Amino acid sequence: MVSIGKLILGVFGVAVVVILIAVPTAIFLNEEQADNSRTFTLEDAFNGTLKPTSASLQWISDHEYLHRAGGFVFLQDVLTGQSSTFLSQATFDERSADHYQLSADRKYVAFRSHYSKIWRHSFLASYSLYDRELGEYIKPSDLPDEIQYFSWAPEGNKLAFVWKNNVYVKTSPGSPAKQVTFNGEWNLILNGIPDWVYEEEMFSSNRGLWWSPGGKYVAYAEFNDTGVHNIEYTWYGYYQYPTTVSVPYPKPGTPNPIVKLFVVDTDNTTTITEVVVPALFSSSEHYLATVTWVTDERIAVQWLKRVQNHLILQIYNFNGLKWDPVEALEVKSEKGWIGRFSPPEPVFAADKKSYYLLMSDTKKYKHIHHVVGGTATPITSGKWEAVDILKVTEDSVYYSSNQEAGQPGGRNVYKWTKETHTCLTCAIGGDNCQYNSAYFSHNASFYRMRCSGPGIPFDALMDNRHNKEIHVLQDNKAFSRLISDIQMPTMSRGFLNVAGHKLWYQMLLPPGFDKSKKYPLLIDVYAGPCSQKADFSYRVGWDTYLASTEKIIVASFDGRGSGYQGDEIMHAIYKGLGTYEVEDQITAARKFIEKGYIDKDRVAIWGWSYGGYVTSMVLGSGSGVFKCGMAVAPVSKWEYYDSIYTERYMMEPSQNSLAYTNSTVTERAKNFRAVQYLLVHGTADDNVHFQQAAEISEALVEAQVDFEAMWYTDKDHGLTGAANKHVYTHMSHFLKSKEEEKVRTMRSFLAGILLVVGFVQSSWQVPLQEAGDSSSFEADNTSADEPRELSDMEKHSEGTFSNDDSKYLEDRKAQDFVQWLMNYKRSGAEEKRHADGTFTSDVSSYLKDQLIKDFVARLKAGQVRRASQMDRRGEALSRRHVDGSFTSDVNKVLDSLAAKEYLLWVMTSKPSGE
Repeated sequence: MVSIGKLILGVFGVAVVVILIAVPTAIFLNEEQADNSRTFTLEDAFNGTLKPTSASLQWISDHEYLHRAGGFVFLQDVLTGQSSTFLSQATFDERSADHYQLSADRKYVAFRSHYSKIWRHSFLASYSLYDRELGEYIKPSDLPDEIQYFSWAPEGNKLAFVWKNNVYVKTSPGSPAKQVTFNGEWNLILNGIPDWVYEEEMFSSNRGLWWSPGGKYVAYAEFNDTGVHNIEYTWYGYYQYPTTVSVPYPKPGTPNPIVKLFVVDTDNTTTITEVVVPALFSSSEHYLATVTWVTDERIAVQWLKRVQNHLILQIYNFNGLKWDPVEALEVKSEKGWIGRFSPPEPVFAADKKSYYLLMSDTKKYKHIHHVVGGTATPITSGKWEAVDILKVTEDSVYYSSNQEAGQPGGRNVYKWTKETHTCLTCAIGGDNCQYNSAYFSHNASFYRMRCSGPGIPFDALMDNRHNKEIHVLQDNKAFSRLISDIQMPTMSRGFLNVAGHKLWYQMLLPPGFDKSKKYPLLIDVYAGPCSQKADFSYRVGWDTYLASTEKIIVASFDGRGSGYQGDEIMHAIYKGLGTYEVEDQITAARKFIEKGYIDKDRVAIWGWSYGGYVTSMVLGSGSGVFKCGMAVAPVSKWEYYDSIYTERYMMEPSQNSLAYTNSTVTERAKNFRAVQYLLVHGTADDNVHFQQAAEISEALVEAQVDFEAMWYTDKDHGLTGAANKHVYTHMSHFLKSKEEEKVRTMRSFLAGILLVVGFVQSSWQVPLQEAGDSSSFEADNTSADEPRELSDMEKHSEGTFSNDDSKYLEDRKAQDFVQWLMNYKRSGAEEKRHADGTFTSDVSSYLKDQLIKDFVARLKAGQVRRASQMDRRGEALSRRHVDGSFTSDVNKVLDSLAAKEYLLWVMTSKPSGE
């Protein structure tokens, strides 16, 4: 009996030719469009006109707001409906201003110019003061250039600013500036502005000073970075020699900045008092989390221990000489950290004594609590979470939450009173509006309602007194018209059951999505603590292009560690980053494949920052689920990231050393051999330093892993400017090139077999035939140099062939069969053919398919002779040497490891019966 291996060889004599035209030229190339409308292109993703816009406004009273249009600033009175010009374009142009700030009494405007970005929130700028009553700029102005922070008082027209790390105060725009602090020094002592780590991780702002409600006092923080280690990176610039940028950057387990809080009397700037940290925290390392003024003589401050699982909200009263602690709320978390990120700020009630605070309830969901005398009582409850406190009035609390329909990715705005609990936005827009927000006027009589999705976003002005819409501020009809002739993808949402949890995902599906087809899948991941990617907001971007033009399904999944679903899910990764949030992305991909419309051989993943870390950990897991991935600005080791963020979730390295060791990308380097990896980073990334990518690169090189990398010179974490479009273009090319490379490798491998299989067959000097079958593979006496009749098989100019057999190989089952054939002997499996023609093991699953049976029957019935002729032509083109090598271009094919292994088996095997 002929073995299955010899049957395979006989089949390949002809099947190879058919496969050459059956395999798609590129997995991610476009399918034929069903209509004449165009798809959403990569250029569209960077076209500002192909994105929905929103209405920006600033409330300056309970019924008036400012908005900018056409270079002018207009004042809109909601009660009268009247609109008037407030600031002209010429006023901006006179100082080349890009932004403005209005004093509380509306008499003065500070125009900002010469903006120069520093970090994520911080910048340097010049400010010019404009007198609205006189219609002119104040001259001369004693405001210096390169101001680091500027702020008007909440009442009147006092102002404060920070220059060269020191705080200054002016009691009026025309009065001289009074210097408050004198010890400010670059990279050492910062007054009134946060240092790098506080700006990025605690305040999410460049503000480090806070006005009292009446403008009498200014509280300011002093950050002492003298003990903090510096991170240094090269700035290449355009000069002959690059320069070095040095930034105080605390990493896990290293010295943190020392912070103090002071209050200055703006009428007497020599009177400065300290707000002292509570005694319970005074002897341990701690953070200043929030500063909230209640009255001019009452202030609330949140202090947080370094490990961030213990907080004290302390209220102080000023007795004329010092700030006395009068009331405190102590919060502890045994199984996680305090808050979602940094602790949320309290919002005080009209009585100026009690306040409302977002915190975990006894069932470990984030809810609003009313705190009276240091005792917290929840006013909301349920297996959902309050997201934000939007406004507190005398009798009402307005907040946003995801309580509607049990969908954590939704948002609506609610009004709570002691008697009622009402949703303000649930009935607006129907199913097209499930992600809503509100911006309230001073006393909440009116608000701007924003519907962000899942339909086309819009903004509307609402009358909260009568619960009705006044008018639409932005309907995005122009955007709707623009995309009406574009084949846009559709969004699908659902949940998966993972580890006993109901976890949500979203899928962007190509136009004309057909469940009977197979699509490539790209997982767009972030997966950081308290993150949420699967929501009901409407977005247009790179993923729109991938789904519309390239026909890629783009999916995101919120696994364990994600937010807004309770502390049990969010705190699952506490003290263990790089564990469950990584595993769950792999599990989700497997479950997506099980849906039947995902091609398991075309599954990729990508992410930025924490998403780049998860992408790298997933690819390094060795799961075999993902074939390629792209990591932009990834973390490699948590010891290299900043202290506030990392220790919040991992504690200090000395307290959790094993988790730090097990969470590194570099330890997984050898597993990257089985995937295609693109590593992207900016050399001037002040957040996730280039050091992280350098470590990954070094580990991959040491492990002899072939990978691709792209560095962006002098670009920070956001890769802004030209780099932004470039990185998305590069990733697009990477995705497509990996699939085209697979096709090229397959074609080369099959072409090599075609050239040598005839030689191998003839060298055995036995016909390949089944026992008891009269059909045989006869030798062909036709010379390779003689012209041949191709009959129903026609050779094209590019060297491919076509015939009626193509219909068999277009079938996915047939393609899987051929793949099995090529992998058969490498797997080491033994197969036996039964008398009824079936085979043992997995091959039977292929040969039971009628289409493949028909295909094999056609091969035996009449295609063998032509195959033999082509084999002889191939043999004439390439001769085999005694050492097993070949002349001519076939060597390129045999460089393929898979081809070498397969051919080695073929040439060393003998037909059964010899």
